[in-house]
Amino acid sequence: MKIVECVPNFSEGRNWEVINKISDAISCVPGVTLLDVDSGCDTNRTVYTFVGEPEAVSVAAFNAIERGFKLIDMAKHKGAHPRIGACDVCPFIPVSEIGMEECVELARGLGERVGRELNIPVFLYEHAAASSQRKNLADIRSGEYESLKEKLKKPEWKPDFGPSEYNEQIKRSGATVIGTSEFLIAFNKESSSQELFYLIC
Repeated sequence: MKIVECVPNFSEGRNWEVINKISDAISCVPGVTLLDVDSGCDTNRTVYTFVGEPEAVSVAAFNAIERGFKLIDMAKHKGAHPRIGACDVCPFIPVSEIGMEECVELARGLGERVGRELNIPVFLYEHAAASSQRKNLADIRSGEYESLKEKLKKPEWKPDFGPSEYNEQIKRSGATVIGTSEFLIAFNKESSSQELFYLIC
C-alpha cells in the first residue's frame, strides 16, 4: 500500500479552538490518520503530522488549508517563527511504496487546487519547485508575511498558482508554500537569553 506523510505548519499556536478545528478537518477524511499535533505558544505555530494513502492525504491537506485560511487572520499574527501565511508550509514526505516524484505530483496538484479554489498565492519548493530560486524554503519565506505585498509586485516572485495581485483576502490569508521533503527531525531550543533557535537536520 502506498503511504505518504504530510506535515503542514499553521500560524496559530495559542487558540485551541482554531487548532482543534484544523485537526478535525484532517481527521474526518477516511483513510487518514492524524499522528501528532504540536503547538508552540512563543512560536504561535502548530505542526500537524498525518499519514495515509496519497489521494486521501491530499484531500485532508486541502481541507486543513481551507479551514486554516478561514480561521487565521495573518494581519493580527505575531510569533517567533518565520512565516508567510496562515498555512505557512505544507510538505509531502514519501513513506512506503511511493517515490519522491509521486510526492511532487501530489504537491503540484494540491498547489493548483489551492490556487484555483481558494484564490491564495502558492509557491512550490524543494523537489516540486519550478526553478532553483524557489527550491529553498527560507528564500521563499524571506521577508515573511510583512513583505508579501511588495514581493508579489516582482515578476520573479509571481506565484506558481493563485493570484499575484495583492488584495484584502491575501492580507488576511498570506500565501502558502507547498512541496516535498525528506524525513526530518525538527526542534526548538530556547537559550538562557530567551532567544529561539530553529534547528532542522
